[in-house]
Amino acid sequence: MEERPAVAGAVKRLPLRWLLSIAVWGPGLLVMLADTDPGNIVTAAQSGSKWGYHLLPLLVALIPLLYMVQELTVRLGIFTGRGHGELIREKFGPGWAWFAVLGLTVAAVGSMVTEFTGVAGVGEMYGVSRSVTLPSAAAVLMAIVLSGSYQRMERATLLIGLFELAFFVVAGVSHPDFAKIARSVTDLPLGNHEFLFLAAALIGASFNPWMIFYQQSAVADKRLTPEQYPAARWDTAIGAVLTQLLTGAVLIAAATTLGGKHPVPLDSVGDVSRALTPILGREAGRLIFSIGVLGAAMVAAIVASQAFSWGVGEAAGYRRSLESRAKPALWFHVVYVVCVAGSALLVWASPDLVWLTVAAQVVNTFMLPMLIGFLVVLARRSLPDAQRLQGGYLVLLLLAAAATCILGFVGGLSGL
Repeated sequence: MEERPAVAGAVKRLPLRWLLSIAVWGPGLLVMLADTDPGNIVTAAQSGSKWGYHLLPLLVALIPLLYMVQELTVRLGIFTGRGHGELIREKFGPGWAWFAVLGLTVAAVGSMVTEFTGVAGVGEMYGVSRSVTLPSAAAVLMAIVLSGSYQRMERATLLIGLFELAFFVVAGVSHPDFAKIARSVTDLPLGNHEFLFLAAALIGASFNPWMIFYQQSAVADKRLTPEQYPAARWDTAIGAVLTQLLTGAVLIAAATTLGGKHPVPLDSVGDVSRALTPILGREAGRLIFSIGVLGAAMVAAIVASQAFSWGVGEAAGYRRSLESRAKPALWFHVVYVVCVAGSALLVWASPDLVWLTVAAQVVNTFMLPMLIGFLVVLARRSLPDAQRLQGGYLVLLLLAAAATCILGFVGGLSGL
């Protein structure tokens, strides 16, 4: 009888614990939602159009490694209190920090141009000029990030990211053939160079330098504590599953609608929209797909530009912070504004510009060894003994990374 009050108290505390855990969530979900950007959408649609469901198993197989890579950024951010560029500079010197930022620059600039191209493409589907959509999108991005509060930025971006759930609607109403999906798992044309090249592109679409820079710096900027580490891991795990499912939804819709037919050109978000939206009805389909693309583009633009600003500032020796009003924070704000405004201006000046196509995703694949290499060495050198990367988990991570990198390199080189 005496145990009942204790049990009742534990039950009452359980929802509070869950609420406190969910309050920690944000960086993992954001970086994964940003990963499902217009370039990713085009690559997934091309994969489904060309090869049906055959590349879907790869997207699922990448989930564990995607989680392990991003979980290391959480671990480093919490237990060192340093951003990724900051920690590289501290452990290896400014030269290596700038080398890492070079890869970040290539990925972030390509992503930013692609995100603005996606926003402009959505506007043009409704007859709205780029001269209106691009400045409006840039103004929204600056207002969100320059608000001076990481929490406000995170909440606003997560809300925008919910629009991406529209891709599940598109996949659902396409009525995929689940029996055919099951057969595709064991029937992979690994001897085909075009198949391997798209496999490499999907790998590059799943792993991006700005994802690592963003999540580690965001965790540090959010000042998460070791007690919040388990909740932050859940945030990352759920995000890893969600981003691959969203990408898979686009692939499934394209495979169901276009797979097995003569592939149509899918070189832009507009092409993908015109190919897929008839399954929902012309107007409804265009609206639902546009909402998903707009949400994906805006979230990715916020995350990529913020990661770039953090990375450049950290390599230069400045502490990152959205909260700080001190002079060092000026570096972050200036770089951020230049990144956003410059990308928007470039897209406005080049109406047909589409940077982040399949080939651009493959570039990310070639940078994957460098990204994982830095993470592994930092996790071995910087973390306390209890959190240090070692043992069977280290071996599993290295094996998964090696297999993924080999497939990415073989596939990427086969397309040259």
